[in-house]
Amino acid sequence: MTEAAELPPAPEQARAIFGDRFADAVRYAELLADAGVRRGLIGPREVPRLWERHLLNCAVLSDVVPGDVSVCDVGSGAGLPGIPLALARPDLRITLLEPLLRRTTFLDEVVRLLGLDNVTVVRGRAEEMIGHLSPVDVVTARAVAPLDRLAGWGLPLLRPHGEMLALKGDTAEDELKAARAALSKLGAVESSVVQAGAGLMDPPSTVVRVLVGESPGGIRAATRRAKARANRQAQGSRRRR
Repeated sequence: MTEAAELPPAPEQARAIFGDRFADAVRYAELLADAGVRRGLIGPREVPRLWERHLLNCAVLSDVVPGDVSVCDVGSGAGLPGIPLALARPDLRITLLEPLLRRTTFLDEVVRLLGLDNVTVVRGRAEEMIGHLSPVDVVTARAVAPLDRLAGWGLPLLRPHGEMLALKGDTAEDELKAARAALSKLGAVESSVVQAGAGLMDPPSTVVRVLVGESPGGIRAATRRAKARANRQAQGSRRRR
């Protein structure tokens, strides 16, 4: 077993990013480095770079999120990017959507310990939640799936004129180019690669931004397909009993 490394001190820019919630951000980093590693939510080798690669990389997403909106963090995992975003932006109403029980259990504990009144944890897959969750203004995601598949799960959760913000790496431009046809079918009217955290992060975080229109037919079609797929899965489960 690889022994977890020691969590380094918070970098100076963390105070600027988290403001009054800086102490809570430190506590969250400690939870990730301890319980997160023990429960297999974070690899032990990630501990030395928890701040730069994980917390700050996610928190600066706040640069491109509008004010006072609802957010659904798809495939939230250990709470990234949703929890850093909630700490940096208490004006946001954030749902952490995650299918695995061991992860939602951890998320519930973190939300309670940090007193995150603006955060709700929901257990489920995004494609199964279409039509069940209230539509949101913004969908966020990090390291969940290729962009075309992620859009199929995330865009149907949006309100008209909503946007999906996906944290990506160096291949973001190529991934967006390859996914544009699929995005259009799902109702996207605009897509671009933007930077978040310039001046605070070096390099800044890379974000793929996808906007949907007023009445995206692709989203309605995706909703119908998702419901039909969920019904088939439920029927199959009943037959196997």
